[in-house]
Amino acid sequence: MPHIYFKRGELYSVINGMASTAVARRLQKNFRAAALEITIEQWSVLYHLWKEDCLSQQELCNRTFRDKPSITRLIDNLEKQKLVKRVSSAQDKRINLVCLTDAAKELQDTTLRIANETMEEALQGVRKDEIEMVKNVLQKVYDNLK
Repeated sequence: MPHIYFKRGELYSVINGMASTAVARRLQKNFRAAALEITIEQWSVLYHLWKEDCLSQQELCNRTFRDKPSITRLIDNLEKQKLVKRVSSAQDKRINLVCLTDAAKELQDTTLRIANETMEEALQGVRKDEIEMVKNVLQKVYDNLK
């Protein structure tokens, strides 16, 4: 296997995920422009709850690739905004499920529309086969390191 050496800036770009950061910043800017008072991190939790409501905090950790303290902080803030509520699991009272409120459900269509518009903007001039190639490469990188 050939040795590939990165210049410091290139290595930083790979590690830091400049494209990912740029998309997140633009999405946050677009949320603010729409007068939405949620962060990208909060939105990622809501996104997974919109896909499947009432998940455990541990499941949210797994799905968002965050640690327990980060998820706890995000859920606390979402609770303060009345977007989620914690509910004891009927099967195991030691487990709290995080469930959407009606206010959070009302945000779904707007935020998904803004996210899709942001991704369309980010992917201008990028062909579908290029997107698939990048997805495959990043999946291999992830699989190699997990």
